[in-house]
Amino acid sequence: MTDNTIFQGKKAAYFTLGCKLNFAETSTFAEMLERRGVVSAAKGERADICLINTCSVTEVADHKCRQQIHKMVRNNPGAFVVVTGCYAQLEPERIAAIEGVDLVLGSNEKADLIKYLAEAWTEKSGEDMAHRTGAVVSENLHRHHSVRTKDIKSFAPSCSRGNRTRYFLKVQDGCNYYCTYCTIPYARGNSRNPSIESLVAQAREVAERGGKEIVLTGVNVGDFGQTTGETFIDLVKALDNVDGIQRYRISSIEPNLLTDELIEYCAGSRAFMPHFHIPLQSGSDEVLRLMHRRYDKALFRHKIELVKSLMPEAFIGVDVMVGCRGETPECFEECYSFIDSLDVQQLHVFPYSERPGTAALKIPYVVDDKEKKLRSHRLLELSDRKTEAFYRNFIGREMDVLMEKAPKGRAMHGFTGNYVRVELPADMARDEYDNEILRVRMGDFNNDRTALQAVILP
Repeated sequence: MTDNTIFQGKKAAYFTLGCKLNFAETSTFAEMLERRGVVSAAKGERADICLINTCSVTEVADHKCRQQIHKMVRNNPGAFVVVTGCYAQLEPERIAAIEGVDLVLGSNEKADLIKYLAEAWTEKSGEDMAHRTGAVVSENLHRHHSVRTKDIKSFAPSCSRGNRTRYFLKVQDGCNYYCTYCTIPYARGNSRNPSIESLVAQAREVAERGGKEIVLTGVNVGDFGQTTGETFIDLVKALDNVDGIQRYRISSIEPNLLTDELIEYCAGSRAFMPHFHIPLQSGSDEVLRLMHRRYDKALFRHKIELVKSLMPEAFIGVDVMVGCRGETPECFEECYSFIDSLDVQQLHVFPYSERPGTAALKIPYVVDDKEKKLRSHRLLELSDRKTEAFYRNFIGREMDVLMEKAPKGRAMHGFTGNYVRVELPADMARDEYDNEILRVRMGDFNNDRTALQAVILP
């Protein structure tokens, strides 16, 4: 019996937690199943297959994953439930013990999702699906406590748009950095990547489908080349030459891997947008040292200033971790002042979460949850001020915006090349504007101040 025969006519529901890379991978899983006759279940419709792609970046993420698994099982009685992603790699036995879960796939196994799903589905086919005998967990995951990071070697290609206008191209997976607070290397393995040739081929396929913008995703994209001996800037140059793709964005890149050469190339690039997301994590050199980050404040400032000197209107987003072990009040104030002094446009602020097995647990100074919330609030207010000040520079300007499809009767949104969010009122929105780059005149802020209102120019 073929895979197509097994899955033909079945309905699937998907849920993703975590990063853009996870969302890209889930879209690819959905495409793989669709090619075998599976259709997506409509909202409120019971699914035959449920796939949850998990995150484990914080303790809160773990909790949300368990909640969502229980919800999927409850709302889809009798469905075949598959759990994959970082939490599945780190805590497979705990997930397998959840009633209703049928299959747990880790970082090696998800590349062969269809094979594992077909095998497990066939094994279950003679049983009453409402009375399961327990989840199937791969041998690799059963012994996961002894699995070394280097044993995670597979690379699951992904280039998907899902329900979005932009495509997300997975160029790299895993990480060799082992920052003291992070479990991602254990969940996703060491840094690895496909060839530039294969990624260029995927970009050309996107162009043939009519895609105009691609976001390069990965765990540590700037570390591209560990598998093939190539370099990230070589990848950037090769992709820049793909006809039909009008915009590229780099989802996130470590400051020590954002080379001056790469910044200079992007400044004169045909299609790489003046938009960077650069993890800082802390604006205190002492805390950066405790985190085992590979840069200091001086290097970070240099990168920001070089970007802005070559691309004055570039949008720069920054990750900041709040309340990590060792972040004394003095260290936080140093961090706040440092970020305030930088010409960055938005902060992604998240509180530090204790992760079992990480080296950070050996650091004695602990920040309580109440203080974490206060610090997060201050940084989020700073972020809002910086974003609003940046947006104001473009009121009254003419700019090009890639529009994204909106539900009928709702305002339409899109982004300029430098990542200013634009809103087109519902009475001006048209289906044919989806995935089109339109010339607009930028107006004032919308009601919730998350975008600038715009009108289309003739």
